Amino acid sequence: MNLQKLPAQLKGVHIHCVGIKGTGVVALVEILHARGAIITGSDVEERFYTDEILEKLNIEPKPFSASNITDDIKLVIYSSAYNPEVNPDLKQAVKKNIPIMLYTQALGSYSQNVFSCGVCGVHGKTTTTGLCGTIFKELDLAGQVLAGSIISSFNGCTYTSENLEKLDSEQKSFFIAETCEYQRHFMSFCPKIIILTSVESDHQDYYPTYADIRDAFVDYALKLPEGGTLIFCADDRGAVEVSKIVLEKRADIKLIPYGFDAQGDYKIKFERIENGKQFFSINAIGECAICVPGTHNVKNAVAAIALNIELLKTAGKNPIEYEKAIKKGLLAFTGGKRRSEVTGRAKTPLGQDVIFIDDYGHHPTAIKTTLAGFRDFYRDYKIIVDFMSHTYSRTSALLEDFAKSFESADKVIINKIYGSARENPLDAKVDGKILAEHTKKYHRDVIYCKEFDEAIECAYKMLCEPSGGSFKNGYIFVTMGAGNNWQVGTGLIQKLKDKEA
Repeated sequence: MNLQKLPAQLKGVHIHCVGIKGTGVVALVEILHARGAIITGSDVEERFYTDEILEKLNIEPKPFSASNITDDIKLVIYSSAYNPEVNPDLKQAVKKNIPIMLYTQALGSYSQNVFSCGVCGVHGKTTTTGLCGTIFKELDLAGQVLAGSIISSFNGCTYTSENLEKLDSEQKSFFIAETCEYQRHFMSFCPKIIILTSVESDHQDYYPTYADIRDAFVDYALKLPEGGTLIFCADDRGAVEVSKIVLEKRADIKLIPYGFDAQGDYKIKFERIENGKQFFSINAIGECAICVPGTHNVKNAVAAIALNIELLKTAGKNPIEYEKAIKKGLLAFTGGKRRSEVTGRAKTPLGQDVIFIDDYGHHPTAIKTTLAGFRDFYRDYKIIVDFMSHTYSRTSALLEDFAKSFESADKVIINKIYGSARENPLDAKVDGKILAEHTKKYHRDVIYCKEFDEAIECAYKMLCEPSGGSFKNGYIFVTMGAGNNWQVGTGLIQKLKDKEA
C-alpha cells in the first residue's frame, strides 16, 4: 500500500530503500539515518561514488530480491527508476502489505515536520544548496541540509548539526533541501522559504514549451504558506517572470531579489579575482569572497547568504552578529562532486601543467557560464573541453544554443549523446556528430570523437603541443555533461602518468 507520511518518530524504525545508490535516495538515507532510523537497501552491483557514503554508514546494498523484504521492515522507499509491478523487492513489499513510498514523497513528508527551505532552478541548485549548508554549519542553528551530490564540506550529500537531538521543544529545527523540477517532483515538498536560481526551457520530454516549465515553478512557489519567502535571481529573466506571476497571485508572499540587477540588501558588486578567490560585495554584509570560479557562483553564494540571514531572523537572532561566521562559511565551500570539481593534476609530455576539472553542466546556459567562469579564473591556461550531451530531446530542441555555448574554450571535443532510458536512439533527429558539425559554425577548433578512447587519444595529441605564449601556465582539461564522459578525464590522467613513468 502507498503511504503518504513518514512516521513522526524515526528512531529504531526499519526502512528499506530500493535504488539506494541513487544520489537523491542516498542523501535521504543520510538524513533518516541521522534521525535514528535502521536502514537497509538494494541496488545494482555496479559500484557508484555513492557507495562511499553507504560504507561510512555501514550499509551494504544487496542485489534486488524478494528475500530482502523481512517482516521487521516498516516502510519501503523507492526511486522512480523502479516499478512496483516489476522490481522484486517492491512486489514482495506489496504482497506483504508493507507500505511503499516514492523518494520524492518521502522527502516531501519529511519536510512537513520541520521548517523547510527548498532550493530550486534549472541551473545551480546543487551548488547553491551546498553553499547554504556550508554557511549553515557555521551558525548556532539546528537542522539538516540535503544536496543532490556529494559536497566536500559535508563529507557526503548531507549535513546534520550536532545539536539536532538536543533541541528544546521551543526551538526550531531547519531543513534545507535541493528540490527538482523534473516531472514536478518538487511539488511533494513543503517549503516555507524557496530559493529560485533560474528558469528556462529544459526537460523537453516532459515540458514541451517554456511556459510549461515556467508554470511548474510558479505552482511550486504558490505552495509557500501565508507570509512565506521567495528568494529569486534578479539577473535571470525566467526567475523574474515567475516572481511577478507569483506576486500577482499572492501578494502575501515576501519577495527577496538577489543579483547584479537587484536592488536592496543583495545587490552584487563584483570586485576582483585574486589568489584563487573571487571578491564581491553586497549591501547586507559588505565584502565577501568565495574559492570557486564563475560569476554564476557569486550569485549562488549571495542566494545562500540571503537564505541563512532569513533563518537567523526566524530563530530570533541578529544577523549582524553573524557576519564573520557567514563569510567563514563562504570560504569553506570548495564545491561538490561533478560541480567544477578539480579531479586531478598531471604534466604534459613537454612538462606543462594540466588541471583536470569535471562538471555536470548539460544545458547551454550552464555550459556557457561555467566555461566563462573558468576563463576568468584560470586566465593563463588553454582550455580544452570534452562535452557529452545528455538526452536526444534536449539536444534537438536546443541544438543551436548548444553549438554557440563553447566560446570560452580554446578546443572542443564532442562525444556521442548520452541518451535517457526513456528515449529510443533510432527515433532521434540528432546525434553527437550533428552537434559537432553545428558547433563548427561558431567555433574554429572542434572535433567529433564518438567513443571515449578516441577522445583520450585526441586530447593526448593536443597536450603534446605547447600551450602557447598567452597560456604560460599550461592547460585546463574539462569533462562536461550529465553522462559518464568523466572517464575521458580519468583515462587521460592515467595515460599521461603512464607516459611519464
